[in-house]
Amino acid sequence: MRILAAGSRVACGFTLLELLLVIAIVATASVGVTLAMRDSGQAQLETEAQALAAVLESARARSRASGLPVRWRATATGFALDDKPQAWASSGIAASSEQPLLLGPEPIIAPQSVRLWLTEQPGKSVRIATDGVRPFAVQNISP
Repeated sequence: MRILAAGSRVACGFTLLELLLVIAIVATASVGVTLAMRDSGQAQLETEAQALAAVLESARARSRASGLPVRWRATATGFALDDKPQAWASSGIAASSEQPLLLGPEPIIAPQSVRLWLTEQPGKSVRIATDGVRPFAVQNISP
């Protein structure tokens, strides 16, 4: 029979540090898999929405500087600012608004919004909107 000195024990199992290390590795791997599985269509849609929000804010600033209103409207292949058509940077994007957007020249405009969606997946859409005071911002629309 084996006799141990007082206060000593035979080590068995894992230490807390080893368990925390394994949990950190699993969490890092999970994040990597989640990011790799992200839908490229949704990323494409969000990129177009951010670009459109920047275009709308730029047109709004240009309108205030010139004192002339700028009109935005959706077209079949993209959009038009004051009847100057521009295509989407990516294919498969569509847009709609209740009416053409009127950007300026006043600093406070009426609340306005535009909906963008993927033509292959109409359920995936985002909204670019302003309350008339704040800049245009991208908002996700829940299906």
